[in-house]
Amino acid sequence: MIQQQRQRIEQAVTEMIDDMDKTHLRKIQVDMHRCAAKCCEDVEASVESVQRCVERCSKPFNRAQNYVHHELGEFQDRLQRCVMQCNDDVKVKMSASPSADEVAKHTDQFERCAVKCVDKHVGLLSTMMKTMKSVLAKGPDHIPQIQ
Repeated sequence: MIQQQRQRIEQAVTEMIDDMDKTHLRKIQVDMHRCAAKCCEDVEASVESVQRCVERCSKPFNRAQNYVHHELGEFQDRLQRCVMQCNDDVKVKMSASPSADEVAKHTDQFERCAVKCVDKHVGLLSTMMKTMKSVLAKGPDHIPQIQ
């Protein structure tokens, strides 16, 4: 059951990332490559100058990518904390040497709790995605700087 929930969350996150890429990140990436190509077309520029220009062109895309990765990391951390809380709640209820029935009962409790965590977090993905799209739509200067 836990494996099914893991696959469910992975699929939901993959779909979200794919949508984010197609609707926002690729445009920023295309702009980056066009900008970098213009840098390289300047035959009068020095190697260092072209390199600085290319780096400047990549900053908006890197910033957008870092923002999306950061938000996904935060999401995964929240989900992990929820599942860890399920585990902690079950551990507290277990006796020192549990019987097979007690282990089965607590395993079931843990799994039901973990499913609730996944349900809750899958439900949060659409709101998270709307927020991220809104931030990205404002342009590179409005994307939070993530280190």
